[in-house]
Amino acid sequence: MIVEDEVHARTGLTELVESWGYEAEGASDGAEGLEQISEWNPSIVVTDLKMPRMDGMELLRRIAELPDRPCVVMLTAQGSIESAVEAMRSGAWDYLPKPVDPSRLKGILQSASRQRAAESDAAMMAKPRKTAGALGELVGSTPQMRAVFDSVERVASSNVSVLVTGESGTGKELVARALHNLSSRRNKPFVAVNCAAIPETLIESEIFGHEKGAFTGAQERRAGCFELAEEGTLLLDEIGEMPAATQVKLLRVLEDRKLRRLGSKMETPVDVRVIAATNKDPLKAVAAGELRGDLYYRLNVFNILMPPLRSHAADIRPMAQKMIVDMNEKHGCKVSGMNEGLAVRLEGYKWPGNARELRNTIERAVVLAREGVLGTEHLPPGFGETVVETLPSARTSDTAVHVEVGTTVDQAERQLILKTLSSTLNNKTRAAEILGISTKTLHNKLKEYAVADND
Repeated sequence: MIVEDEVHARTGLTELVESWGYEAEGASDGAEGLEQISEWNPSIVVTDLKMPRMDGMELLRRIAELPDRPCVVMLTAQGSIESAVEAMRSGAWDYLPKPVDPSRLKGILQSASRQRAAESDAAMMAKPRKTAGALGELVGSTPQMRAVFDSVERVASSNVSVLVTGESGTGKELVARALHNLSSRRNKPFVAVNCAAIPETLIESEIFGHEKGAFTGAQERRAGCFELAEEGTLLLDEIGEMPAATQVKLLRVLEDRKLRRLGSKMETPVDVRVIAATNKDPLKAVAAGELRGDLYYRLNVFNILMPPLRSHAADIRPMAQKMIVDMNEKHGCKVSGMNEGLAVRLEGYKWPGNARELRNTIERAVVLAREGVLGTEHLPPGFGETVVETLPSARTSDTAVHVEVGTTVDQAERQLILKTLSSTLNNKTRAAEILGISTKTLHNKLKEYAVADND
């Protein structure tokens, strides 16, 4: 269904999509379009935003109320990113700037057609797993995890960008994988890249690719993560660690759906759903200049917040049981479960490293026990005795940092970083959180101290 008040544009678009093998009808505004939708039941609606009587946003809201709603593609004026984001948040499948780029429209229609064909299948996949207290690799029955499941199911079938936030180790990548596996893209690649783990000099090449000779050492053409994830999903983890210049290029790709490899003069169309994740407060990151505001608003069409494990301790037992099964398979062990004493200890711990720390603890216990039932004797030595919740205090000498007059700022910083790392038992992620710096910055600092630390 083409809903466009300008006659020549409507006729041209209708003939164009018919030439690609689609059955198409036209409507002069939202009111006429809604009337025809109820009679004709199209799979996809392409609608202009500005129209008389009923505009595109009102039509989108009315379509959202239909039991078998079609995918909606919104046509927006060039540069109207606010309207596009509002449309995506209101349930549009995608948007397209005017004047319409035929190749991009064709790609969007193909993607939307796949989505319609996959929606009923995805719904059947999600329902039994959610009922059983799991969605993909995510496990839990508490209200906090149910809210996550609901968010994943609501947004998985759309093409909108998603920003997943939460503390380190809460399972943000698992959310991204669940979104991918419940979408029409699930049979296409899922590519995850950690922006904090890639050197600043290589990140553009890693994400966008490069041509042979683009820079010293570029001996052949290389596809970047966007091209590797074509028709699939790309997870950009720790998006706040991406350099500012790369953020600008990423925003352009998200807007234009085209990328240019380093050293290339040609633009390559891309069909990729982007999911971003960060363990920072994104608004604070924007205020601090670490994350561009325009990129944040483009990525944050839909937000999913992963709760810290300490806030839903009732999920620890089923999570641990699932991890035991996984670790048995991984290491060839035959552990049948855990006793009550261990379960109580796990539930009483605050888990500063969240689900990742729980998984590491269970893996160690399974490897140690090999078979039978896990107990408290399989926990790491000193488990639960040292939990650092805040910056080390001068109240205790073993956690105090003493800085005498005459100490340089660099020396004081080194003392603070190494003492904090020691207090977290060398947990670099937790130490970085306490210090208020990124893990990438912490690793760089430790590299600087490497010579002195070996003395």
